[in-house]
Amino acid sequence: MAVPSGDQKPESYYVGVDVGTGSVRAALVDQRGTLVAFAEQPINQWEPQFNHHEQSSEDIWAACCVVTKKVVQGIDLNQIRGLGFDATCSLVVLDKQFRPLPVNHEGNSHQNIIMWLDHRAVSQVHRINETKHSILQYVGGVMSVEMQAPKLLWLKENLRETCWDKAGHFFDLPDFLSWKATGVTARSLCSLVCKWTYLAEEGWDDSFWKMVGLEDLIADNYSKIGNQVLPPGASLGNGLTPEAAKDLGLPAGIAVAASLIDAHAGGLGVIGADVRGYGLAYEEQPVTSRLAVICGTSSCHMGIDHMVQGHAAFPELQAKATARCQSVYAYLNSHLDLIKKAQPVGFLTVDLHVWPDFHGNRSPLADLTLKGMVTGLKLSQDLDDLAILYLATIQAIAFGTRLIIEAMEAAGHSISTLFLCGGLSKNPLFVKMHADITGMPVVLSQEVESVLVGAAILGACASGDFSSVQEAMARMSKVGKVVFPRHEDKRYYDKKYRVFLKLVEHQKEYAAIMKGD
Repeated sequence: MAVPSGDQKPESYYVGVDVGTGSVRAALVDQRGTLVAFAEQPINQWEPQFNHHEQSSEDIWAACCVVTKKVVQGIDLNQIRGLGFDATCSLVVLDKQFRPLPVNHEGNSHQNIIMWLDHRAVSQVHRINETKHSILQYVGGVMSVEMQAPKLLWLKENLRETCWDKAGHFFDLPDFLSWKATGVTARSLCSLVCKWTYLAEEGWDDSFWKMVGLEDLIADNYSKIGNQVLPPGASLGNGLTPEAAKDLGLPAGIAVAASLIDAHAGGLGVIGADVRGYGLAYEEQPVTSRLAVICGTSSCHMGIDHMVQGHAAFPELQAKATARCQSVYAYLNSHLDLIKKAQPVGFLTVDLHVWPDFHGNRSPLADLTLKGMVTGLKLSQDLDDLAILYLATIQAIAFGTRLIIEAMEAAGHSISTLFLCGGLSKNPLFVKMHADITGMPVVLSQEVESVLVGAAILGACASGDFSSVQEAMARMSKVGKVVFPRHEDKRYYDKKYRVFLKLVEHQKEYAAIMKGD
């Protein structure tokens, strides 16, 4: 029997806000995980010195307000039930009155964020790793320069008077956003465990901070870096404050969730989808057999953009892609189909191999000294060469994923299926190479903007509309497509993978030779 329209329960909506490297994005998402509205706003970056990358928390919050107001236009605000944030793992520095402090020698307090990709703390991370402290086993044996402890140590050693001694609060960017919205300084378990050495069961380890020279952070029960820790999706305080509500164009008091790192939000938005009926042999396996691959700035875009835009044929590529109203990558994909002839497209790189760590390796090697490598270059630099180099770079990123999977399996995990989201998951060649090179099926979400769905899932959990994160994931994540690997190409990709591993082995040998007598 049909329910009278007057008795129908009004639709509930959730707002997800995602702060990436170059922009802030927001979405209005319904209870089924469908994006109803989307908005994006660029944010500023500064590079005052080589390897120093900075942003502004005030600039980022202003962008959050712009995009949030846009996505709720025309909606009955009473139907908005919750708000969730995710962001990059950048370090926000505020004084005791929550005002920005400079993270640079120039003393510009507007620039109060050390970005995730900042590599200024090289000597600090080396010294931290030389301690061999037991806490390092929880971050892969060695700490990355992109984690927060080396950055904090750099601030203490280089900006003692202008920053360190005045600091009252060090936030991971996702936690800064939830504080800005609620006035609650609680930190997300996600940020603290992944980037700050917090242990979920034991909490902070005093001996680590003393050993690395940051013992002053222990004072007042770690108040500067967080002494109230909540799981992602937990409701914060009394919800959105009146001041933040006015800034964001949302109702005061709506639920605000403990936040997530941006990549983790993507995982939340895609990995819980019901895969039954898609021909996967693994559909009954636990969620721990699934690996979410977030194809964003750090993992993919920087390397591919670098290789493509630096090529001599790039102006020709741009002109031809523009003439066809295509992106340069869509044009390259179609161009590869033209030159592949009878062979599978992946075989075009039989003599061309790339190691893609132009900005060091975060995972699984955590080696900031690694550089990019290309072997097999010819004298020609035409559009065919650019297309094949682009393909080899995409394959290299997929081989990097395979290396991570092997490291996880060596540590006891059992992975059977990849779930891809993020910008490059929209690129069919990128998806196909991940399936063929890992030998695993790749599941794509029905909703391409899985990171925003993940942020909205946090808001949905905080609102109490779902009993758990797991329930919200199952209800709001949906499969769009499954791409299966071509197993007949396995031998070819196994051989290319052996070359891939040789590249980094040789790079380390070259470095050892140059350091020797």
